[in-house]
Amino acid sequence: MNTWEVEVFFDGECPLCVREINMMKRLDRKQRIRFTDIASPTFRAKAYGRDMDDFMSRIQGRLPGGEWIEGVEVFRRLYGAIGLRWLIPLTRLPGISHLLDAAYTIFAKNRLRWTGRCDSDTCEIPADSVHSS
Repeated sequence: MNTWEVEVFFDGECPLCVREINMMKRLDRKQRIRFTDIASPTFRAKAYGRDMDDFMSRIQGRLPGGEWIEGVEVFRRLYGAIGLRWLIPLTRLPGISHLLDAAYTIFAKNRLRWTGRCDSDTCEIPADSVHSS
């Protein structure tokens, strides 16, 4: 039986992501979150039926029943799991929901650049970060 409510797949090489995840770990006193670092050398995207592009393009989450969630919905579930469920209805209000989705989309698209992880003018997922076997 699963004791966790949500599994979050995070980029352990992203300083901003790690800061948020570390806060979640501190607040997850009841261990309701399963943390999976996609930057770990042992991580295999294909083991989850996905490819690394899926995991790198937007934050991914998985519920105990196997349902996948992504983007802002992952954060809703994470904050709910640490006892901040009262925030969730606020994030679903018209206008606020759209603003959060837009802000996260901009962040997800630019996070490699903003965290200094681009090798050239383009911010592609580095080939050596793709663990596909």
